[in-house]
Amino acid sequence: MNEKLLSRRLQMVASYLPRGAKFADIGSDHAYLPCYVCLQDPTATAIAGELNEGPFQSARKEVESNDLSARIAVRKGDGLSVLSKDEVDQIVIAGMGGTLITNILEEGKDKLGRTSRIIVQPNVDAKSLRKWFVKYNYQITAEEIIEEAGHIYEVIVAEKNDTGNELHYSERETLFGPYLMKEKSPVFKKKWIEEKAKRDYVKREIQKAANPDNDKIAALELEILWIEEVLKDD
Repeated sequence: MNEKLLSRRLQMVASYLPRGAKFADIGSDHAYLPCYVCLQDPTATAIAGELNEGPFQSARKEVESNDLSARIAVRKGDGLSVLSKDEVDQIVIAGMGGTLITNILEEGKDKLGRTSRIIVQPNVDAKSLRKWFVKYNYQITAEEIIEEAGHIYEVIVAEKNDTGNELHYSERETLFGPYLMKEKSPVFKKKWIEEKAKRDYVKREIQKAANPDNDKIAALELEILWIEEVLKDD
């Protein structure tokens, strides 16, 4: 993969950045996403943040090789620490676990004053991100789910809620995604068939214990019921 031939997953993420975006890509790795966006849109600018030395140097080389150093700043640091307050309008965090992305947002929330849109692509545990968005008044405005190279990915887009109305998502919406559970795409159904099988297995294993955790079993049974219900054709 290079900046001109981006993965479908990252192309989907990029599609939610507006023209003239002023964004940060946190955990940018080789800076493929910022390079792709800035090559497509001459009005876009970006900050590529990377914690580890190897990917940081790779990102610098990628930006320099595309003659984009004037529009993409490559910075080394942990999470949103690479940003100054109110420095960007959009933030992208892709390709990490949902819990890690949530922690990055939580630890760097003081940098989000001006940020109107956050685009995340968690590899697992999207639920924790949906909860975080509600807590900090970001409304989910779009969700996507795709399968690529044998993996299923979700993309969640959230925007600062300026309506004055309090945000609320049900436990089911938090688990499945408010948009995804309505659309029920084939990839969505495939994911939750697999997730149900995992929960069934865990439940059976817990039940084998000498002192099974009944609270855990009850929680699993509830989620299994929700999955069965959401997979039913309307």
